Amino acid sequence: MESFMLDICSKNIIMIATATATDDSKVTGMRTKRIPPGPWLLADYAGYEILNIDAFEWLSQAERNSIHAVVTDPPYGLLEYTPRELKKMQDGRGGVWRIPPSFDGCQRRPLPRFTVLTDENKNALRSFFQTFADLLLPVLVPGAHVFIATNPLVSHLVYDPMISAGFEKRGEIIRVVYTLRGGDRPKNAHEEFPDVSVMPKSCWEPWGLFRKPCAGRVQDNLRKWKTGGLRRISAQEPFKDLIYSSPARGFERKAAPHPSLKPQTFLRQIVRAALPFDDGVILDPFMGSGSTIAAAAFLGLRSIGLEINADYFQLAVRAIPALAQFETIEVNGNGAKR
Repeated sequence: MESFMLDICSKNIIMIATATATDDSKVTGMRTKRIPPGPWLLADYAGYEILNIDAFEWLSQAERNSIHAVVTDPPYGLLEYTPRELKKMQDGRGGVWRIPPSFDGCQRRPLPRFTVLTDENKNALRSFFQTFADLLLPVLVPGAHVFIATNPLVSHLVYDPMISAGFEKRGEIIRVVYTLRGGDRPKNAHEEFPDVSVMPKSCWEPWGLFRKPCAGRVQDNLRKWKTGGLRRISAQEPFKDLIYSSPARGFERKAAPHPSLKPQTFLRQIVRAALPFDDGVILDPFMGSGSTIAAAAFLGLRSIGLEINADYFQLAVRAIPALAQFETIEVNGNGAKR
């Protein structure tokens, strides 16, 4: 892993990485640069920029028509990433986080239980995404796509605000992934009802796909803004909405121990599709440990990552260079079953 230095600018910590021309798939050279406080753009810099800042604050100051795509996994429920709930997760008991049992001597990662959300929690979630969508729309160029991770229990609370803000729903990317969510027998009555599951076992994760309306025809938008469509796998094969993806394990989990870490094999596929000409800036406003930014760096694409949690931001500073150089094994690309 390359060494680097951090540059402190006002209250924000900024790091920029540059990819060399010798290998499109790896970040091999790094530098730091002082950037004045907002709006923060990457118009003149190759690589990535990450900031320890609230996404809403950044979006409210960002230049209009400056971002070409968004790939993000937001903090669902808002409840699970509060200091109180994170402390409960770390202690291994209580709260919104479900601590799965150990199987074969292996302790699984905790999962947030969205079934415990109250009506107040749900209204707060809807309001959160309404504010997010309203702030995001003017920052995007016409035709920009937004890939946003969710789950079947709360996706409607995310999709409705996006549509009401003016985004076009363009479908869903289905990530086929087997987790320990769902499939449980009734709590404290599993022996009485051995043949009953309270919910189906989750085998997929939906990613909502939205687009800011194009300025005129798609072809005109592609010419002017370089957006409006998704990059194909090849001339013969389009990008698909079904991706088989195992949870992040091994090296990735060690490099970025974030509770919602997504694997590079999955993220690189959707990040690649988001910019049809490899031209523009990808934003992750809730970057966590920086896995989306690492995927963009691996592909040689410019990106900006925002993270309000100081601990996760410091994790991203360390994890992005490592994840960006992580070699994955692809089988026929997008849509292939592993």
